[in-house]
Amino acid sequence: MSVQARAFLVVLDSVGCGGAPDAAEFGDEGANTLAHIAQACAAGRAEEGRSGPLSLPHLDALGLGAAIQLASGAETPGLDAKPTGLWGAATEVSRGKDTPSGHWELAGLPVPWDWHYFPDTNPCFEADLVAKVCALAGTDGILGNRHASGTLIIEQEAEAHARTGWPICYSSVDSVFQIAAHEEIFGLDRLYNLCSELAPYLHAMRVGRVIARPYVGDAKQGYTRTQNRKDFAIEAPAPMLCDWVSEAGRDVIGIGKISDIFSGRGISKSHKGADADLMEHLVEASKTAPDGSLTFANFVEFDSLYGHRRDVSGYARALEWFDSQLPRVLQNMRADDLLIITADHGNDPTWRGNDHTRERVPVVGLGGGAIGLRAFADVAASIAGHLQVKADGPGRSFL
Repeated sequence: MSVQARAFLVVLDSVGCGGAPDAAEFGDEGANTLAHIAQACAAGRAEEGRSGPLSLPHLDALGLGAAIQLASGAETPGLDAKPTGLWGAATEVSRGKDTPSGHWELAGLPVPWDWHYFPDTNPCFEADLVAKVCALAGTDGILGNRHASGTLIIEQEAEAHARTGWPICYSSVDSVFQIAAHEEIFGLDRLYNLCSELAPYLHAMRVGRVIARPYVGDAKQGYTRTQNRKDFAIEAPAPMLCDWVSEAGRDVIGIGKISDIFSGRGISKSHKGADADLMEHLVEASKTAPDGSLTFANFVEFDSLYGHRRDVSGYARALEWFDSQLPRVLQNMRADDLLIITADHGNDPTWRGNDHTRERVPVVGLGGGAIGLRAFADVAASIAGHLQVKADGPGRSFL
């Protein structure tokens, strides 16, 4: 490939395809986000706001159905096209089933340590951590202090938050410490400052992310999380794909939470917003991204709005929406561009609980044919090879 070649890596957050060989160790044996959604749609169990079999003609033409069957052998009604693109599936080796683990490994660095997780107890945070939060926030206490869905805990604690001004702190099975607070009552800058000051303390404990979760509203109108979420992620201990490309003097365009995940390292330009806004940024990048650049995008709403809430219909609608928009990107691809669409973990909306599921992920894109079962890190090696930049990781190119 020439140095004019561009690369586009698009992560559909949580869009797994089952078959992880270590799924049982995570309590997820049999979980399969894509296959179970397709099966539910075909059986008429996903009829809210949509109807009939799962319709993903553009992703399926690239090889999505074939990738699911390769990964897990599961039935995929409605996804039976003969692949015309690059297709296969990838297996993760990092011990987490979370956003940083998946993205770091896709970018060429399997996580080299075990994350710290908070126990699913009530309360779940250690007394010294609670004291640290209170000291930084200037409050006499915190609310929450348990594993919870972000939207539900806001509904449950918003009234107390308005009355006391205490931050709402919660976690999940992921290595994460989340703080929800009202943008006007608590203050957005104050929330960001609290998370920023707390992050080094938690990162030293190997907690992967501190996340600011601002919201607005009141008891009468209801409460809504805003687009001002901000992640304070632990910094990776070694260079990864964005660093490799940036150090070669190329542009790296981050779309969605990519800049947060990689602590801003190697990112030339960052765009955030709702998934509909992110699609506009991706389409624009497909038209205008400079020669030799990497565009790295994450679409999060599959996970945040539908996977954790176990909303099969909503998840199916989101998949069909993305597929309907994909031609707007494909039509701008040059002959020497590389486009890879993949995922970072699963979040099967038919599964028990409301947390991520350990799964393989599909890898589909333009050109190349079948690539088989690969490692997450092979994605980074392939993109680096395509862009002719030096890779320094365990992956092997499948191009």
